[in-house]
Amino acid sequence: MANIKVKLVRSLIGSTKPQIATAHALGLRKIGDESVQPDNPQTRGKINKINHLVELADA
Repeated sequence: MANIKVKLVRSLIGSTKPQIATAHALGLRKIGDESVQPDNPQTRGKINKINHLVELADA
C-alpha cells in the first residue's frame, strides 16, 4: 500500500477545535512536523479537512 507524507506548513492558532484535533490525529503538532500516513480514504478525508494547513508529498 502506498504512503503519503504530510507536512504542517501553517500554524494551528486560530483554527477550530475539530481542525486542531484532525492535525493531532495525523501526528502534526508544530509547524514543520511531518508524518507518513497510509494512503486510504480515511487519511484523505483528514487531509481534505485541513488542506489549507498542510502540504503533501509522496513517501
